[in-house]
This record gives sequence, structure tokens and C-alpha cells, in this order.
Amino acid sequence: MEHLCRHTTLRLGGPCPRFETAPSVDALVERIEEIEREGAELFVLGGGSNLVVADEGSGGRVVVKLAMDRVAFERDGDDVLVRAEAGASWDELVARCVSEGLSGIEALSGIPGSVGATPMQNVGAYGQEVSDVITRVRVYDRAARALAWLPASACGFGYRSSDFRGKTDRIIVEVEMRLRRSPLGAPVRYAELARALSIAEGEGNEGGRAPLGLVRETILTLRRGKGMVLDDGDPESRSAGSFFTNPIVGAEVADAVDGAAGAKTPRFPASEGRVKLAAGWLIERAGFQKGQRFGRVHISSKHALALVTEDGATTRELLDAARSIQRGVRERFAVTLEPEPIFLGCSL
Repeated sequence: MEHLCRHTTLRLGGPCPRFETAPSVDALVERIEEIEREGAELFVLGGGSNLVVADEGSGGRVVVKLAMDRVAFERDGDDVLVRAEAGASWDELVARCVSEGLSGIEALSGIPGSVGATPMQNVGAYGQEVSDVITRVRVYDRAARALAWLPASACGFGYRSSDFRGKTDRIIVEVEMRLRRSPLGAPVRYAELARALSIAEGEGNEGGRAPLGLVRETILTLRRGKGMVLDDGDPESRSAGSFFTNPIVGAEVADAVDGAAGAKTPRFPASEGRVKLAAGWLIERAGFQKGQRFGRVHISSKHALALVTEDGATTRELLDAARSIQRGVRERFAVTLEPEPIFLGCSL
């Protein structure tokens, strides 16, 4: 019997009575249809980098791991259309695009997991989001029993979310992105990255630009400093990355947080006149410290947003730690932090 701890970056998760692999899109469709005929529940597994699995395991669900990984490039004027199957490694794809001189996803270097998970989560970092470049997503529609391409406008992209997140009615099998052929990365819109590159940062297309390779290496250095690059030699990278999303609130809530903190809260513009607060800042101001232990789980010594598991840790310990942090921030600031990972067989 397969144990799901072997397939998550947290190295947590119990047994899975039925674990299968889909090496192609056709094989995935066949497995899904077979599972439906049997009346069983399905869970589709990508890279396992943003997944929390119960100690009890899959809860009887059939887990199908995506293994199709073909990538194709097609010239389209000054741009290049990149089509990647859902099981392809995201960071390997980023590295290849950078080496091919394709600009648009270089700031998303070092993010673990598979290509298929990126639109589901609308993965973003250092001023870029995959929704900036996605043109369409190919899905298997389980109700229609058909494969179809959906334009980006039909994906419901939002901050770390999409219409695919938490749902199993449409399974992402392929992603198409439009990248610009250029030796330079996209304009930098993130202050930390701009400082590291010693260039100006700005809104929209106003920021300074740097060579693609330099942007990628700088991003990897920044992420390693936060334990956010998977590395067997770095125990602080044994996590699901940022465990909580940055809360988006109204200005009056942000002002109330300022009052509770006795300091100006870092805030960033969001849609519809709202602002985004820094979850890591809230966690630390609520009294939690980097490196703080909760049994065999601890807050990363490098990044207050990451929860790190140690040998022998359980999912129950992880969830207890997350709940303690969530409760502490809510009691101090009246703001509820929302988890970023997907949960299988458990919940926060």
C-alpha cells in the first residue's frame, strides 16, 4: 500500500488503499472514467508541494498522480506560446523558458510542484502571477466527459485562487502561456526584488528590468534565504511554503490593525479599493516567533509564514500549530488568516 507522506513536501500523510499514476492525458481520462463507474471518490495529485494529507490517509479516495509532462513551444509573432502538460515540473519549465530567452515567469523560479497546480492556485511571487501569462487551460470536464480548452477569462483567477481550486469537476491537464522573447525579465514590480537587483521598481510596466538569468538566480537566492527552495540539505525547506495567504481587507480593518499593533501595518493595494496585509508581519506581531516549536512542528527560522515538520511529526501536530497561529492573530487583530494549502482527509 502506498503512503502519501512519500508524495508531499511536508512528508506527512497516511495510507492510500489505491494509488495510480497517469502517464498521459488519455490514461488520466481512462482512469477517471473507471473510477466513476466504480462509484469511488477521486483525488488528483500533482507535485504535493501545497498539500496537507490526514494521518489517516486518503479517506478511501482513489489518488491518481499526474505524470504526463510534455512541453511544446510555438512561435507567435514576437511571442512564444508554451504548452505544458499538467504533470511537468514547474521549476524545470521556468528554467527552460529562461534558457530559451522567454520572459514572463522568471520571478516564479524556485516554486515547487507541477504545472497543473499553478492555475488552480494562481501561483504568484515577487510581483508575477501565472494568470499574467496564461492564455488558456485544457481541462477534462467530468460532467461532459470531454476534453476542452478554456480561455483565461473563464478560469476565475483571483489572489491565490481560481474556479478550479478545491473542486474536482474539471481536471486541469495542460496549460498554455504566452511569453515574450527577450533577454530581459519583465518590469520589476516588487520592492525586495528591485533592491536585490539594484534597479527601480514600479507599478504596471514602469519598473526596471534585468537579464533573465540574473533575475532567476536572484529569486532562487532570495527564496533559499527563506527556506522556500526544496533542498534535502536544508531542513527548513520541509514545508508547504507559505501556509497562510496575505489577508485582503478594507481600509478600515487595516486602520484597526494599525491601532492594535501600535505601528503602521505593511499594506499593499488590492482590487476594489481594498488592501493586502502581510500575514508574516501579523503572525510575528501576534507574539509568535520564527523557530517557535509546537511539538515536532515549528515556525521556520527563516520565514514566519512557513510551518516546518520534523521527523516523527504528524498532520495533527501541524494542524494544531496552524490553529494556534490562526487563533492568536484573530484574537490580537480581529483578522482571520486563511490557509494556502489544499487539504485531503482533514481541514483547518
